[in-house]
Amino acid sequence: MIEQTLTVAAIKGATVYLEAQPKPACEGCNGKCGSQVFAKLFGTHKKQFPVDLTESVEIGQKIKLALDDTNVVKHAFYVYMMPLLFAFAGMFIAALVLGLNEPLQILIAFTSAALGLFFARVQGDKLKHQVKVIKIYPISLPITQIDGDCTK
Repeated sequence: MIEQTLTVAAIKGATVYLEAQPKPACEGCNGKCGSQVFAKLFGTHKKQFPVDLTESVEIGQKIKLALDDTNVVKHAFYVYMMPLLFAFAGMFIAALVLGLNEPLQILIAFTSAALGLFFARVQGDKLKHQVKVIKIYPISLPITQIDGDCTK
């Protein structure tokens, strides 16, 4: 299980929109590594995650969610490997079976990769991620008490 504590950003009916606090990739190099440079260049825009809740919550309240990680590996396979496999298959078919020249092989490889990306998206949409609410924290607790980071 993958667990994350999120903050309630908006409420619309029974749907609660949660927002994660952005975390830097690392803090050991004081912003001199590639991860920090890319974070500064591209920024960290916050995305909201919709969850249907029956419990009443308020904006600013913390909620701990758990994601079942059984489909995460399948989803990663579809996203990363399917376009690559489709590109190689298209290239080999263009080169060995059809005997096309190199520019056409490259074009067919890119077209096949795009087809693989579309196939990955269709297959990925079929996977359902089971998100469970683990705990809804009271609004009065500070975040250090919620995450167990309190040193006192």
